[in-house]
Amino acid sequence: MKKFLIPIGVLIAVIVIIAIMIVPRYNSLVNLDEEVNQKESQIETQLQRRGDLIPNLVSTVQGYASHEEEIFTDIADARSRLAGASGDVEELAEANNEMTSALSRLLAISENYPDLQASEQFTGLRDELAGAENRIAVARQDYNTAVQEYNRNTRTFPGNIIAGIFNFDEKAYFEADESAQDVPDVEFNTNQDDTDGGE
Repeated sequence: MKKFLIPIGVLIAVIVIIAIMIVPRYNSLVNLDEEVNQKESQIETQLQRRGDLIPNLVSTVQGYASHEEEIFTDIADARSRLAGASGDVEELAEANNEMTSALSRLLAISENYPDLQASEQFTGLRDELAGAENRIAVARQDYNTAVQEYNRNTRTFPGNIIAGIFNFDEKAYFEADESAQDVPDVEFNTNQDDTDGGE
């Protein structure tokens, strides 16, 4: 009987040691995964907030530049693509870049309409859009920081073993097109400077 107790005791000890090593690392990966999900949700919230501004902005510009139909169509297409992109960060980032580019073109067109530039409604919406773009940039940076920490833990030993066993896959960064990201800030400053300079 004692011959069987020793192997069983050793087996139990091995299981306990493995559990002590695995459980904390597993829980850490779960927490990091949840952090990434929460940060992704923040990006989606900020994109939605910006999306809510777009119809008013487009409507205001249309009042002054109704013949610029192509840009209005591009914005509508980008907005619907952005709305349908949830769930995949890479697709969301692409749709966001498309929207940012379309909005930049809309703001560039607005420079051709001094009455629009002087409109308080347009100026207020433009400023709100600038704030939304800044919040999106912060949310994107927070998300990418969380992804970096998560990916580091899933790729380093012993986390990579636990990640492989429990299917903690590497997460994608929210990549923004740098030119699309920079243009709105330049447009806002340029518009304000041009308006001031024109007066």
